[in-house]
Amino acid sequence: MLIVQCLNKGVKTDEEIAEKTGIRLNIVRKILYRLYDAGLASYKRHKDPETQWYSYDWKFEPEEVNKTIKKQINDEIEFLKNILDNEKDNMFFSCPEGHTRFDFEDASNVGFTCPECGEEVVFEDNADIIKELEKDIKKYQKIYDSIEVSE
Repeated sequence: MLIVQCLNKGVKTDEEIAEKTGIRLNIVRKILYRLYDAGLASYKRHKDPETQWYSYDWKFEPEEVNKTIKKQINDEIEFLKNILDNEKDNMFFSCPEGHTRFDFEDASNVGFTCPECGEEVVFEDNADIIKELEKDIKKYQKIYDSIEVSE
């Protein structure tokens, strides 16, 4: 957060940020590159005419924050939908000792016995899991819909 605050106050180079925050330069650079990879920061490279070294002027991109958050939430929604589809499309069996959980095909491949303890696996009603996934998807969808993104 200190690095973003520095960028917002007009501090541009990684060296200046390290100096102002007291954070080691290599850590500042790692964070700046992570912000860049996430689309939350940009930079301009220029060469010092005396030293011939490159320096970078960094800029925080606040308008990208909501886009990034929205994308991450959408990715989570898609992930949960895939799990939900799998839960709806399969029958599950689990070890009574809690070792393993199988879909029907995998349970039949191991002879409906737990490979860890040898107990017979039993049918698992996954209605509660399905309800919980649907609830989570709705919660994320509501958050997703509430985030405004400027185009």
